Parts: sequence; C-alpha cells; structure tokens
Amino acid sequence: MSNVTLADIEAAHQKVNEMIEAFKAQAPRVISISQAQIELRPGEHYAGVILDADGKPSHHLILLPGDVDDVTWAQAKEFAEKAGGELPTRREQALLFANLKGQFEERYYWSSEQHASDDGYAWTQYFDDGGQSYDCKSAELRARAVRRLTIQ
Repeated sequence: MSNVTLADIEAAHQKVNEMIEAFKAQAPRVISISQAQIELRPGEHYAGVILDADGKPSHHLILLPGDVDDVTWAQAKEFAEKAGGELPTRREQALLFANLKGQFEERYYWSSEQHASDDGYAWTQYFDDGGQSYDCKSAELRARAVRRLTIQ
C-alpha cells in the first residue's frame, strides 16, 4: 500500500468538486412557465413574457387599446395611467416591437424610463427600425400603455 497523505486526499477531493461543478454546468436548464389563462379585454393584445435578470419569467405583458399623439413625457404618463396602465419599459418596448409592431405607427413612442444621467430626458422606441434613443421630455411624441400580469 502506498503512502497517501492528507494533501493527496484534499487535492483529489478538490478535483472531484471541480468535476461535479463542470458536470452541473452542462446540465440543461429548465424554465417553467405555469399555464396561464389570460383574459384579454376588448382591444388588448398579448405581447409575451418578460424575463427577470436571472432569465426566469417575470410577467406577461399586455398592450392596452388606444394611443395618444404629440404628447410630452409627463402627458404620456398621465395618458397611460388614465388608460389603466403604465408606459412600457425599454425592455418591454423591444418585446412590443418584436411581437406587435403592426399595432404601432412607424414613429417614436415614449417609454417609462428616464435617462440615467440627465433627468430632463427619457427613453424612446422607434417603431420603424426598432431603434431606441432618448429625447427631451418636452418633445411631443406618441404613447401606448401596457399592463403587467406577474408570474408566480
């Protein structure tokens, strides 16, 4: 029998742990979205699922009917609230562009997000080519409202 040291055992143990972690990293990830029955009100459109920072389903996004033209950011937020929703986030606007582009004119629409370094500006989505930019909050653009259904 050979002389096995504690250092030999610890090194072998470390190697086994590394092998286990490498094996786990290869395993397929399973994302589960529980079956949902979403009641759409007249004029609403289902846009899809928004994922959280970990890639897990966060919420369903519903585009509300109606729009408003030539409004400032503050007016757009008021419109969305009166419509029973909120302005979409930038991520939500990207989903709306991908799945419901036909529900929008090929114009700029306000998002709910202010520019991080200048609160005089807010982010926008161009529903022609999908580009996102920011504009002065006093600019007059279009707006649509969304509602969210949290995934439990």
